[in-house]
Amino acid sequence: MLRLKILASVVPLAAFALVARSEFLPGPHPCIEAGGATVQIASLPWLAQLHVGFTDDPAAATVRVEISDSAEAADFAVIDDIDDTESGACESNGVPQLVAISPNPATTDPVIYLAQDGPADYRIFVRSKSFSVRDAAALIVGAHGGHRRLQAASL
Repeated sequence: MLRLKILASVVPLAAFALVARSEFLPGPHPCIEAGGATVQIASLPWLAQLHVGFTDDPAAATVRVEISDSAEAADFAVIDDIDDTESGACESNGVPQLVAISPNPATTDPVIYLAQDGPADYRIFVRSKSFSVRDAAALIVGAHGGHRRLQAASL
């Protein structure tokens, strides 16, 4: 009976340790610094202040992000040719704004369409070992609070 009580008390502690370890230990979470604030992809979706979704239908999108062929033509470029992330690259004094990529975004969440050409709210260029194109698009939209940048852009 004592073994069962010990096991019952250890299992919740082990589960808590796994969750805490995934959030509090340093690890490669894509992040950017914009306007003195840090925006980071959340490791746990329920901790994020902003959720974004992606769609393949341009008519369903609220934000259009063009994948640029060159860094010069992009509003936001991610280029890294290193194996390790730079120590302190996204450190700031404040708490980072966390952005989560949601498979089922709410109706109020930004929905991003990744385009190869045409009008766009943002243009990104990504050549990275640690960022995906989706990560970069979510971060740039999150850095602007989920709002469209170009008011004249049409889908």
